[in-house]
Amino acid sequence: MEATALRKTFVKKVVYLSLGSNVGDRKANLEAAIAGLRKLGEVRAVSSYYETEPMEFTAQPWFLNCAVALETELMPKQLLKALLAIEKEMGRRRTASKGPRLIDIDIVFFGSSVIATKGLAVPHPAMQERRFVLEPLAEIAAEMRHPLLHKTVRELRDALPPGGAVKRAVP
Repeated sequence: MEATALRKTFVKKVVYLSLGSNVGDRKANLEAAIAGLRKLGEVRAVSSYYETEPMEFTAQPWFLNCAVALETELMPKQLLKALLAIEKEMGRRRTASKGPRLIDIDIVFFGSSVIATKGLAVPHPAMQERRFVLEPLAEIAAEMRHPLLHKTVRELRDALPPGGAVKRAVP
């Protein structure tokens, strides 16, 4: 009798991430983080880089932000763990909430999944209030629909009140 090999099938999901840096060489930090993401799956799209005004804790340098579409086989908690490892390897130290950071990588969407567990909420619970997330994301996923708010990224961006300066960075 011949043994049949058990095959695992993995479902790939397209995950949308928001990246930001406001410490050191911000562009190099984003590029290093994107290089790290390539080890987790296929980077399908990267938005332009955007200069963005800090929110909440405003006494800090402006951020450089972008959005990334990543196709991955990782499950949500596995992906979160891998993203935190990239941040740590790059030197991120979580000292002050909303404070300056070498790199920040947030999961905005995990396919069309809704996830609410300890330590992970997807879609990102504040994304619809953040121009620095929506502007780059609209560049690569304007028609992506928020699974709870039932609006596209473009509609969410266009509904934002004025404020929170975001401008495309010169390459």
